[in-house]
Amino acid sequence: MALDGITVSCLVHEWQQTLVGGRITKISQPEPDELLLAIKNYDTYRLHLSASASLPLACLITDNRPSPLTAPNFCMLLRKHLNSARILSVEQPDLERIIRIRIEHLDEMGDTRVKWLIIELMGKHSNIIFCDENETIIDSIKRVSAMVSSVREVLPGRTYFIPKTADKLSLLSDPVPALIDAVRSCTGDLRRAIYTTITGISPVIANELAHRAVLDTAGDVAECDEAAFTRLADALTWLHTAVANGDFAPMCVLSDGIPAEFAAVPLTVYTDFPKYEARTFDSMSALLLYYYETKEATTRIRQKSAELRRTVQTAVERVAKKLDLQEKQFADTEKKDRFRICGELLTTYGYSAVSGSESFTCTNYYDNSEITIALDPTLSIMDNAKRYYERYSKLKRTGEALASHIAESRDELAHLESVRESLEFAADEADLADIRKELTDCGYLKFHRGSSDKRASRKMTSRPYHYRTAEGFDIYVGRNNYQNEELTHRFAANSDWWFHAKGVPGSHVILHSGGADVPDAVFEIAGSIAAFYSKNRDGHKVEIDYIQKKHVKKPAGAKPGFVVYYTNYSLVAEPAEHAELLVKE
Repeated sequence: MALDGITVSCLVHEWQQTLVGGRITKISQPEPDELLLAIKNYDTYRLHLSASASLPLACLITDNRPSPLTAPNFCMLLRKHLNSARILSVEQPDLERIIRIRIEHLDEMGDTRVKWLIIELMGKHSNIIFCDENETIIDSIKRVSAMVSSVREVLPGRTYFIPKTADKLSLLSDPVPALIDAVRSCTGDLRRAIYTTITGISPVIANELAHRAVLDTAGDVAECDEAAFTRLADALTWLHTAVANGDFAPMCVLSDGIPAEFAAVPLTVYTDFPKYEARTFDSMSALLLYYYETKEATTRIRQKSAELRRTVQTAVERVAKKLDLQEKQFADTEKKDRFRICGELLTTYGYSAVSGSESFTCTNYYDNSEITIALDPTLSIMDNAKRYYERYSKLKRTGEALASHIAESRDELAHLESVRESLEFAADEADLADIRKELTDCGYLKFHRGSSDKRASRKMTSRPYHYRTAEGFDIYVGRNNYQNEELTHRFAANSDWWFHAKGVPGSHVILHSGGADVPDAVFEIAGSIAAFYSKNRDGHKVEIDYIQKKHVKKPAGAKPGFVVYYTNYSLVAEPAEHAELLVKE
């Protein structure tokens, strides 16, 4: 989600407590649209400001960022005016997505001057603008001319103002009854009516307000009665009080361990469902760093795996098409028995057929039905029978060959689908390296290394997931087919337990028992982990096969990760990641 006015208000509240009164000791510009300010105020704080169109951000960070050897012009301008300057205040105009930092410094004559550093966090319109005490623009990190925007120019010498693109009411300035009247006057979706009429409220916060008011978040304004608007007024009063008093509680909502949403106030609309996990933070800066770094890492992995995904998808489509053609051809061979019967009947009853006839009718002694056999009048009866035998033999050979090819195609398709699932669980570049090696070894990618020793390419660079239960049992999860192979056939002992989702691609899960009796609760945890790391992880219940490892075999010449077993136990598990049991290694 984008930064909304309430999130910005939380940031301003945080900066008022940490930055006001501090002095700017260092200014750098790591990226063309980013600034990094070091501020000394008892402790040293690093203020990271980004006007990126795709990822605008403003927060306090702990680590330093490398800067270019030659500082850009905007950075040099700020150093000229703001080096050793003191921060007087941090403000937010009426819950807009704007932060105004009032800064005091000495000019060339030693006189005290005031400047404004204004950060606008508005998606593709984000900017960092430097103004004098009269709010005349000195410069900006992104210059906007009239050719780019007809609403406002952001150029040196222009007067700074906030463009009013929509007539909205203020959560802080306007009374709650006026806000309710504004929502009531709208038509259509209730949630949209809330965030389009009140400044600073995002769709997520509007969803939360509707949930707290016990309203249908996808409902219509016209469906709300007086009691519904009364409950909505109570929810707005709660939000107004929290923002006005700075009573924030930064919270991030995770789905399957991946950040889904965040807000400066509790999101009960998500925490009421077991699918989501809520994580609280001491500050909004810490939350934003966690959210965007995790999102960025996920996005980066998705981008880096795009080539592999295309390769796998192309191979899946090719094999699926080939399998479909093979199955259709195999269906055509099922009529081979009719040709054999025709040949047998002609051999048995052919003496009564009239030479030169185009057909011959006789009794089929297999079911006592009457059958008409087509003949080639240019051939004798025995030659016609021979011809039917030949057609039968050809279809029989074709069917036997196709049965083998179909089995190979199905195995190949199952292998590719397992690789596709491995890509879904790839968490870092080491995982992608293992999958790339597997695709290379199986011939789907070209081998680019200079060395001719392909065995070196099979060495794993990533490690399986490791869980430890409260009872002290270790559970290991393969993250790709090579890890599955390593865990099952080299790492696991014969007495360990092996888990896998029934009939679908998924990870091999090894429960290390050490020969001890395993409680049922541990079996359930291992089963739920196996369900989570499978193709059916979105299902409510997943059937899991489990068996001692000594009964799991790999056929000769099988693809990586492919195993067979002929007896097993079964359980039904609900997919769960059990992140709290994950051992950091």
